[in-house]
Amino acid sequence: MPSPTANGTPIRVLIADDQEMVRTGFRFFLEAQPDITVVAEAADGEDAVALARRERPDVCLLDIRMPRLDGLEATRLLAGPDVADPMRVVVVTTFDLDEYVYGALRGGACGFLLKDSGPTLLAEAVRAAAAGDSLVSPSVTVRLLKHITAPQAASAARAKPAAPNGEDLTDRELDVVRLVALGRTNAEIAAELYVSLSTVKTHLSSVQLRLAVRNRVEIAAWAWKNGYAQPGA
Repeated sequence: MPSPTANGTPIRVLIADDQEMVRTGFRFFLEAQPDITVVAEAADGEDAVALARRERPDVCLLDIRMPRLDGLEATRLLAGPDVADPMRVVVVTTFDLDEYVYGALRGGACGFLLKDSGPTLLAEAVRAAAAGDSLVSPSVTVRLLKHITAPQAASAARAKPAAPNGEDLTDRELDVVRLVALGRTNAEIAAELYVSLSTVKTHLSSVQLRLAVRNRVEIAAWAWKNGYAQPGA
């Protein structure tokens, strides 16, 4: 499979986890892929941040519970809204807790996976992050966003909201937003709307610009907050 990086070189990955067996397993799975290479490992958050800033990997895989500096704070330091040149971070953890997922995504992570998701999904998350996309387990995304945005969504569902920059999205852009919020991939969106994959990507780029968001996770959050995350919305 060709690498999605712009220059055709393998995706460079940093792995940060306090368990050596986990790091070894991730390295084994990822380096078995022809388009991915592991360039650094860290056993705690402080080392992860230092190594990431030095090596500038394409994707950082961060555990949450690590010594010295936890994965949420490391994510904010590497990918947060105040970072001038944010990196692409995927949080991979054992703990399926809403506050962890929400904290990771708010901190700038572009993906959230459980460690038992399997090697295939891990590699897909790395590729998605490297391509500027994001991958979060749909069940986690939907449950989380329902929970954290229920009060806003209940009131907003009664009226069409304006986008944050004051411009309404087109009907087709809203269709795309709704499907993103329901956990659909770009390919699934294209099939459901009977459009090409490139058209879906064009709509997503336009939506990100209009809503002033950085990735599809933030698009989904906006949709849930504004009542556009239901199949018939």
